Amino acid sequence: MTLDEVLKRYPGAETFRFGDSEALCQELLALVRAGKKTATCGSASIFENDGEALPVVGRRDVALNWDGTPSVVIETVHLERRRFCDMDADFALAEGENEDLEGWQRDHQAYFERNGGFDPEMELVCERFRVVEVLE
Repeated sequence: MTLDEVLKRYPGAETFRFGDSEALCQELLALVRAGKKTATCGSASIFENDGEALPVVGRRDVALNWDGTPSVVIETVHLERRRFCDMDADFALAEGENEDLEGWQRDHQAYFERNGGFDPEMELVCERFRVVEVLE
């Protein structure tokens, strides 16, 4: 199914990629498809400064493969803002990438350092989602 076909089926959907490399994108998509990743977060400043669309509760969005083809349709079920230093294990583990909060902190600090900067006080947009449709 092409991206245009998917967007016609899900009017108002935004598109996005997980991660900042092809390998990470594919790893995270596999976790989503397996039901192990039900949450994600991003720096609030990316949304505010770069004009990236914020998630919206109830909206269905299309997660893309690195090459831009559609992979999974998700629906945002909960949204909140939280500082990095206030992250708890429940949300961190719902991201499905780490075994504990310390691993989440280490990996996400490295991610944010690669993508615009890190501060333990930085505000994050924290999203919980459900899979609506796997497209591949």
